[in-house]
Amino acid sequence: MTKLKIFCVTNEQKKYLEKLPIILAGVGNKKFSKKYLSCLKGKNIQHKEQYYSELTFHYWYWKNKLKNENKNTWIGFSQKRRFWVKNNKKIKTFDDLKKNLLIKVPNLWKKYESIICKPIYVHNPKKMKLIKRGWKNILEDPSVLTDRSKQNIELQFDMHHGYKILDKSIDCLNKEDKILFKKFIKKETKFNPHIMFISKKNILNKWFKDLFTWLFKCEKLFGTKNLKGYDQKRLYAYLAERYLSYWFQKNTKYLESDWIFFEKK
Repeated sequence: MTKLKIFCVTNEQKKYLEKLPIILAGVGNKKFSKKYLSCLKGKNIQHKEQYYSELTFHYWYWKNKLKNENKNTWIGFSQKRRFWVKNNKKIKTFDDLKKNLLIKVPNLWKKYESIICKPIYVHNPKKMKLIKRGWKNILEDPSVLTDRSKQNIELQFDMHHGYKILDKSIDCLNKEDKILFKKFIKKETKFNPHIMFISKKNILNKWFKDLFTWLFKCEKLFGTKNLKGYDQKRLYAYLAERYLSYWFQKNTKYLESDWIFFEKK
């Protein structure tokens, strides 16, 4: 039977997480018990956690653990409030979550090389929010107010994380990806969220290499000192989230799969 390993990255200990059949990984400044993998030893970017979020663990895993994995094992990443599930329509309680948590490789996956989250749509934002946060985009092209095809990934990122930051970051990519990714963010009105993905060793290695090569170039451009507030401090995680959609769609035979937001109070 093909093996599936799902890592769940969290910046705080949660008792309910410890009751789930997933591998827990701790990031950030808080102390974690031995039930959680730590990314403090070996090659790491733990000191950048406030800017890279769950990517802190992803980098550590890539540099220190991925090389030891079996090439046929499916390896996935999730977050403390977002989980891979068999069906997201049946989950209302924690018991529902446990029953529907994705822990085995479905037969359908034989046809694919990667699994990414079913997308979220960014077109049709509230008009007042668009005017308040996207006024620079409106001045540049007033039709974004009414043309949903122009209410794309680029506009959404400009509104929430900084005007033209995504566009400038793409200039740090190689020539081919620079052209294609810019087309992607202008064309697409949806993206696969939360830096959640499942694939195998060889593809993951290529993904992490491309991702962190790009992000470290972006960091030289934008730095960290001027990143403030919820919408900007985790800039490199937000960039990775948009790049993920483009990269996996371009480079793999992908399947969009169910996920759910769930937090036990």
